[in-house]
Amino acid sequence: MPNQDMSTDPPIKLMRLADLSAYKQLRDGMLAAHPQAFTSDAATELKRDADSYRGRLSGGGDGANLFTLCAWAGPRMIGAISCEHEARIKVRHIAHIVGMMVSDEMHGQGVGRRLLERALTLLQGEPVLELVTLTVTSSNTRAVRLYEGCGFTRYGRLEGAIKLQDGQVLAKDLMSRRLR
Repeated sequence: MPNQDMSTDPPIKLMRLADLSAYKQLRDGMLAAHPQAFTSDAATELKRDADSYRGRLSGGGDGANLFTLCAWAGPRMIGAISCEHEARIKVRHIAHIVGMMVSDEMHGQGVGRRLLERALTLLQGEPVLELVTLTVTSSNTRAVRLYEGCGFTRYGRLEGAIKLQDGQVLAKDLMSRRLR
């Protein structure tokens, strides 16, 4: 891969309250265009208002959400990734990546990798965290390769994890990566 001028890469920033409408717009579009890639369904999520995503802000949802990172092309959000964890003592060392998405026109341009790498860097900065998990639709080979390339390994597969409206049933790979 040729060296890229990093100054031309879309900026990645922590999501703020003012970004919730852009986040909802990106999410609604991705859920509608790629129902097989997400556990959430477009029809249900479309009914939510932008403010309902406040829990995805840093520290949102009683601290369960560590952060959401967003990639931008000018004023338009083109990608996002959220990281969550639980406060329960026995599992507070585990973080979970959820809601990874990159707009279709940006696929293959490294936005997803940059979002994931930045998220992993932030997670490694949290002393209590030791492990990060995620799920990915098994047939989404591009995403599986991205996660494997960033050090994730599959520890299981949940057959029949997603059932689409058309009756199609899909498996989810369960993946994890050590942070330390």
